[in-house]
Amino acid sequence: MLKSDLLKGVQVTENIISPHITLPILSNILLDTSLEKLRLIATDLDICITYDLPIEIEESGSITIPAKKFADIVRELPEEKILIETKKNNLITIETKSCQFKLFGLPKEEFPKLPEFKDKQIFKLDQIILKKMLDLTIFCICREEIKYILNGILFKVNRGFLELVATDGRRLAVVKRKIPSQIQKEISVVIPLKTALELNRNLGEGELSLMFGDNQIFFDLGKITIISRLIEGEFPDYQHVIPLPIENKLKIDRLSFLASLKRSALLSTTNYQAVKFEVLKDKLIISKSTPDIGESYEEISIQYQGKELILGFNPYYLIDVLKNLEKEIIELELIDPEKPTVIRTEDYLYMLMPIKMG
Repeated sequence: MLKSDLLKGVQVTENIISPHITLPILSNILLDTSLEKLRLIATDLDICITYDLPIEIEESGSITIPAKKFADIVRELPEEKILIETKKNNLITIETKSCQFKLFGLPKEEFPKLPEFKDKQIFKLDQIILKKMLDLTIFCICREEIKYILNGILFKVNRGFLELVATDGRRLAVVKRKIPSQIQKEISVVIPLKTALELNRNLGEGELSLMFGDNQIFFDLGKITIISRLIEGEFPDYQHVIPLPIENKLKIDRLSFLASLKRSALLSTTNYQAVKFEVLKDKLIISKSTPDIGESYEEISIQYQGKELILGFNPYYLIDVLKNLEKEIIELELIDPEKPTVIRTEDYLYMLMPIKMG
């Protein structure tokens, strides 16, 4: 096999291995050639990822190899064909034309078995569509252990639609797309943040297959498969907190707005995050004042017929969504400093709470 091919597989699988492992076997990658190809497998018991490589096999077998050392070695190998062999006592040789390494592995019997997804209903989905949906929601997944159920993203399949929902308690993102699904019953599961990040990182082109198991979900991307445990619990009823659309929306050029927010955020600190919005009839004034650091002031042209407002926002909460939207002109639904602000399109909703200005 070629170094570049092997390196790609090692990078994909090594990525999920945690430095804080409790079982030594979980720091290893399983190399399996029993299916007439090389399959690399890694797991942390919550998520499992596999990567398939077509190779020439002289003799089939399986062994586990220390992931970090293996990855470091492969990265530094010359651009030559690589031969991997297993010897007695779980010794593994990694050879090219000009160099050789030897590593001790662990037997495959110690490696956790992969769950099976037999007789499960499959539905297909375009990888580009799912990636776009994740891009529009994944930043809202809660990173703090406020409520365990919020540390994941809701996948909801119902009547030919896939809906993804994420919230951290301060903002909410909901995206919905029509999909070619024959599943009649509603399916609603929450996948963990780590799984969502790995899935989004590895999505490319073509179709993926998705299956739901007992407290697990399976994604088949072709060369790569991802199997993950689900987060147990009831996802919050997000529908009842979404306000009804309002007539007087603020229309603004997305890229100009994004650039201005990035400039204002330069003066944000942990204790002074909020930027100030002064919403007037034909312009939006964005300003930022941070004690002992400095101030910024900027005006942007807008279209707006509502009442004049003064609001505060965490600029990063707006930057996250603006950089992933595609429309040139976006519409903000502003009610007052005590109510949520909403960006709404035909298949996407983003809602965030303003910050009280002192």
